[in-house]
Amino acid sequence: MPRARRRRRRRRIGAAVVGTAVVAGTAGAVHHHQNKKYDQQDYEEQQQYQEQQAPPPEEYAAPPEQEPEVDMVAELQKLGNLHESGVLTDEEFAAAKAKLLAD
Repeated sequence: MPRARRRRRRRRIGAAVVGTAVVAGTAGAVHHHQNKKYDQQDYEEQQQYQEQQAPPPEEYAAPPEQEPEVDMVAELQKLGNLHESGVLTDEEFAAAKAKLLAD
């Protein structure tokens, strides 16, 4: 075969290879794009389904009312005044003081 024929033949084969690579690359890109698009659609559908299936949010009860804080100093002074005035005995004063401090 003469050289000129070989070159033309190689060029045709090279052009066919390049053309095939371009087609394959384009097909791969399109396939990738479609997969991303379908994955996004699937994700959105799953989110919608989960939102529909999710139970309604629970309603929480109000926290129990807290007892008003006792002013310890004022209460101890009251107990001390009652003890000094003789209204409370030593045992009663000790018991009331222990109860107040335990709370």
